[in-house]
Amino acid sequence: MASNRLKSIDILRALTMLLMIFVNDLWTLRGVPDWLGHTAAHEDGMGLADVVFPAFLFIVGLSIPHAIRARLKKGDSKLQVFRHIIERSLALLIMGVFMVNLENINSQELVYSRVLWQILMTTAFFLIWNIYRGPVFGPMRPWILKGLGWAILLFLAITYTGRGQEESQWMRFHWWGILGLIGWGYLLSALVYLALGNRPVWISLVFILLIILNINEFKTPFNFTLKLVVSASNHALVMGGVVVTSVMLSLREKDKMQLLVPFLLVFAAVLMLFGYLSRPVWGISKIMATPSWTAICAGITAMGFALMYLLADKANQYRWAGIMEPAGSMTLTCYLVPYFVYAFRSILNIQLPESLITGGAGIVKSILFALLIIQLTGLLGRLRIKLKI
Repeated sequence: MASNRLKSIDILRALTMLLMIFVNDLWTLRGVPDWLGHTAAHEDGMGLADVVFPAFLFIVGLSIPHAIRARLKKGDSKLQVFRHIIERSLALLIMGVFMVNLENINSQELVYSRVLWQILMTTAFFLIWNIYRGPVFGPMRPWILKGLGWAILLFLAITYTGRGQEESQWMRFHWWGILGLIGWGYLLSALVYLALGNRPVWISLVFILLIILNINEFKTPFNFTLKLVVSASNHALVMGGVVVTSVMLSLREKDKMQLLVPFLLVFAAVLMLFGYLSRPVWGISKIMATPSWTAICAGITAMGFALMYLLADKANQYRWAGIMEPAGSMTLTCYLVPYFVYAFRSILNIQLPESLITGGAGIVKSILFALLIIQLTGLLGRLRIKLKI
């Protein structure tokens, strides 16, 4: 390869985003198998939907060492990289808080429609975090558009009313939202890697500590008082990806890349064995973020990365993933596009026939919907509309 960039990471990210859009669309279907969706909080088990988000967290970790090393290589100081990490984390947290409050909005007391709030929120995100390049935006200066985006978010916050137990309430943090959870996981893991550098042993010790903290969130003999803002499971999944890339970079420097796949398989096997052996203690539950679920999902993703590495980087079989490419290179944009699509579908009152949203036909429909979202994302990219934080 002419570059040190691995195609397998981009493909794995794109495939995970495809699955994320797919499982997020399952709410529009009827009569689909239970194994495609989420399991209940206290149910011991997991479906496809329970694996997708932790896989994405793991992939965030895979990318962190590459991104930090690239910035340092181009001349950024550690202080500049630190500032960039904080800015990215804050961006994700802000978007996450707004999106989770969308879920808890009180439509009856809102001065305008929930759909309009959703459209304005997503538009603001695009205005603030778009990469302004090329002539598509005409004479408008980026700071004007970014300022407009922040003004829209301020307006949405001021006019917001949420559902409370007895009366309406203002915006709350709730569970931070998907992007917020990514933001917290990215923040901790990126700062750890920035501080430690590429030292696989030390990074692995941090990963083990996070697993222990995840265990400590349940009835255990540890009973540590140290608590993180969100579940340590969230951080452990990201750090698991950092461990993999740190080891990979070390193997590359020693010209021993032939050991990468064996390492990934052993790493995955250890995690999954721990997950299954500990299942009787905590059970497998995404909603509860049990250590068994954390370890099994990390192991599955590590195995997926090994497969993609062999296929795309070793065998050079990557053209099949071209249809998903925008989801791998424009991931945040791809994640936000459905918020526009669902909103305008609601405004236009588009209803599909029952036969297209039931059973197997419904599953095909949601797969095609995910592919359509990815193609719309690619179209936006060609129009110079691409978000980056």
